[in-house]
Amino acid sequence: MNPVFRRLQVSVTQQALNQVLTLCRATPSIRHPVCASVNERQYRSMPTHGIGKWRHFLQRQAPKKKKDKHQMKKIIAPTDTAYGTLNVKVSGYDMTVVEHYSQYIHNFCNRLGIKVSECYALPTKSTEVLLMQEQGTKMYVDAILKTHERVVQLSALNAAMCPVFMDVLLKHQPEGVQLSVTEHTEADFQARFKARPEMEGLIAQIKY
Repeated sequence: MNPVFRRLQVSVTQQALNQVLTLCRATPSIRHPVCASVNERQYRSMPTHGIGKWRHFLQRQAPKKKKDKHQMKKIIAPTDTAYGTLNVKVSGYDMTVVEHYSQYIHNFCNRLGIKVSECYALPTKSTEVLLMQEQGTKMYVDAILKTHERVVQLSALNAAMCPVFMDVLLKHQPEGVQLSVTEHTEADFQARFKARPEMEGLIAQIKY
């Protein structure tokens, strides 16, 4: 057989094999589809915990201490030109009138530039009105009156402005509402909270 013909035959077979290999690489196999390789994680042996976390880069802050809600504020002492801590107390039987008058006092203080420390309500007091029968000694409850109180606490009220301030409050004082101005004391702070003798007795038993 001619050697030239053999060389041509070998080259043709090599080209045919190369074309078959390129076709096999281009077409995906049926056993291993492309979508399966996308959903599955290829590197199962490598740990992935902790990826994307950034909290450990921040410095740890000390936990904030909870403030006592029932902590008494410091009482301001009076000076030669200004008063100390004053309580403007408004009381009456009609809660709506008492509330509106206390709001008026607060807004009036803001207009004059008087510093208002805080505004709060005192516990409601109930008073029973008893009547005696005409013939007999028995007493029965005729009505129950509820007294509502509001306190507007002022600090460092100017002594020169105090007469004008009181004059305006007295002129706008509604009927059935009592107005009083006193210095703030520790007893006034304790009066804000309802007494619980049973609870206090149990606490005393636990301590001793």
